[in-house]
Amino acid sequence: MGRDGIRMVCFDAGGVLVRICRSWREGCVRSGVPFRRNPEADARERERRELSDDYQRGVVGCADFFEQMAGLTGGLYNAEEIRRVHDAWIIGEYPGVHELILALHTRDGLTTGLLSNTSASHWSQRLMFGGGESSAVGSVRHPHASHLLGLIKPGEAIYRAFERETGFRPSEILFFDDLLDNVEGAARAGWEARRIDHEGDTASQIERALRGYGLF
Repeated sequence: MGRDGIRMVCFDAGGVLVRICRSWREGCVRSGVPFRRNPEADARERERRELSDDYQRGVVGCADFFEQMAGLTGGLYNAEEIRRVHDAWIIGEYPGVHELILALHTRDGLTTGLLSNTSASHWSQRLMFGGGESSAVGSVRHPHASHLLGLIKPGEAIYRAFERETGFRPSEILFFDDLLDNVEGAARAGWEARRIDHEGDTASQIERALRGYGLF
């Protein structure tokens, strides 16, 4: 068991283990879909955010999400273009994170988890969620996704659901996320939580934090 009773090291996926697009413009560039804007589409940003939250909760299916999101762009994009941008969102695994997770599994009394706001489409992408130990995310021993739990971060309910699913107490969990809201949500739930800078070397940041807890 690590210092302070930490037994579970839990990670967010995008921005911690895998690099993702950080803007719609970046997603358009990666997918080859022309980037377009108009005032009508900008005015519906709140509705698009609410739809994205429902999608990540699993309330809205993939095909319906693409169709509804296209409608909320005011005709700027069609459903197929939305799907193409969505499919291009995951860029690749951060260097060193896979090896770090495998190393954690050699530490007595430690295991690993994943708690990600994601969708059915992204959850199934091999690059991010390869089976066995072929990828960082695939190597995690307790993977949990928002669309399967029906909850999203930073709400307290998703952290409690993770605890129920894994059997770990709040004080036993160390969590890494790149978004401050999610880190603060985990901290309010009683977890040890650390923010990761998605623009930097995420593996090194995680390793430094683990050493600070006497876990590495």
